[in-house]
Amino acid sequence: MIAVIAFDADDTLWHNEPLFLDTKSRFQRLLVSYHSPEWIEERLHDTQVANLRHFGYGIKSFTLSMIETAIELTEGRVKGHEIQQLVDFAKEMVRAPLRLVDGAEATVRALANTHRLILVTKGDLFDQESKVARSGLGDLFTDVEVVSEKTRTTYEAIVAKHGVEPGGFLMIGDSLRSDILPVLEIGGHAIHVPYETPWRHEEVPADVMSRYSFQRAGHLGEVPGLVAALE
Repeated sequence: MIAVIAFDADDTLWHNEPLFLDTKSRFQRLLVSYHSPEWIEERLHDTQVANLRHFGYGIKSFTLSMIETAIELTEGRVKGHEIQQLVDFAKEMVRAPLRLVDGAEATVRALANTHRLILVTKGDLFDQESKVARSGLGDLFTDVEVVSEKTRTTYEAIVAKHGVEPGGFLMIGDSLRSDILPVLEIGGHAIHVPYETPWRHEEVPADVMSRYSFQRAGHLGEVPGLVAALE
């Protein structure tokens, strides 16, 4: 039996990546007089990934990466008011309305009636706590874990903290790299619910994932049935 079910948050329970995609487009338009949109996007991605070890995940880290990329691509000629625009982009992202993924509330409520649920998410603590509160789902989780990275070590610590064996732990999320692979590596179970516009940093080659066995759901509404079948 599954003792604890963990949900990812961003792009599993609520939409997140569209905010970043929209801001990236605005960033490209801001710098298009210096470089092509494609090169701007590539340099921003590389800077963002490189900065994860310094600043972690979330809007604040993304904003610092935009500023660094703007300085690099303009060879220091970026203007003060343009930097201010990037800061304003970040504030708009933080204030953006939270939109639940279709089926999120019904699925979480159904599983909360039969299992102990926790939320395991990466990102900035302030931002994630705000989103949990605004989602209306917070009371359905017995605990919320905001972590700097989702690795095998992270999940080993989580199952130990919650007093469950890996075989009794199930993770549900959109990221193969963060939500699925490390959980399978510790002997847990996972259900992959792909998001329509995945962040390429979170992707894992198909040949790697083919070595593992896990459930896939076309949408969140399928999850309770998959949990029942797994048990």
